[in-house]
Amino acid sequence: MPEGDVVWRTARRLHEALAGRTLTVSDFRVPRHATADLRGRAVERAVSRGKHLLVRVEGGLTVHTHLRMDGSWRIRRPGPLPRDHRVRLVLGNAEWHALGHALGVVDLLRTADEDTIVGHLGPDLLASGWDDELAAEAVRRLAERPERAIGESLLDQTRLAGIGNIYKAEVCFLRGVNPWTPVADVPDLRAMVDLSHRLLYANRDRTGHITTGDLRPDRRHWVYDRAGKPCLRCGTRVRRADQAGEAGERVTFWCPRCQPAP
Repeated sequence: MPEGDVVWRTARRLHEALAGRTLTVSDFRVPRHATADLRGRAVERAVSRGKHLLVRVEGGLTVHTHLRMDGSWRIRRPGPLPRDHRVRLVLGNAEWHALGHALGVVDLLRTADEDTIVGHLGPDLLASGWDDELAAEAVRRLAERPERAIGESLLDQTRLAGIGNIYKAEVCFLRGVNPWTPVADVPDLRAMVDLSHRLLYANRDRTGHITTGDLRPDRRHWVYDRAGKPCLRCGTRVRRADQAGEAGERVTFWCPRCQPAP
């Protein structure tokens, strides 16, 4: 599932292509909204909320999509609409077409009702108004389940929104915390939240998730997807195992020396 920085960047691309322009193409290829037609309405803005995408259209309507595991939005110049069954939504104007491929969720709702689909989310780590108050709220939500493993809690979008499997593993490593450590035993939850925000913010304008500062392909992550390879810090073999997450069991990575078992 894409990390929050990828979703934020996707929202920005949608905004640049659609906002301020009148829709001339509106093609919902999902049964629930197959008859919906937004042509003639101007797009007001496109924003992300955690891992959710919201395209707001004049007249008080919002197109809500979620990429899930395989979805993506592709922007191209106008042309014949694709007959590809994987395209579930097309929104376009005279200059650009936005094609939603393999979208996990496609909804059309009143803008006033957006909270029914994103109101449950915790503080958005890439919120434009991120501040101490939002960080404190994220800490409070994490602490509500003190017995839960921190690796599982970081993936829970109702605690804080935007972290995926990559940042979960990297944040735990950089803080020296084993992913199975109970939340109650994490030394500094606020530092973990702040680090999560900084990492997503640092990567939001570029393709790829770089947490080491090293751009070489095999050295961009400290532990993620490095099972069996030496830890970049101490040389110990990185390990991997399944751990519960928002979408069921998710694999996690850690260094047994830098992140000793609780």
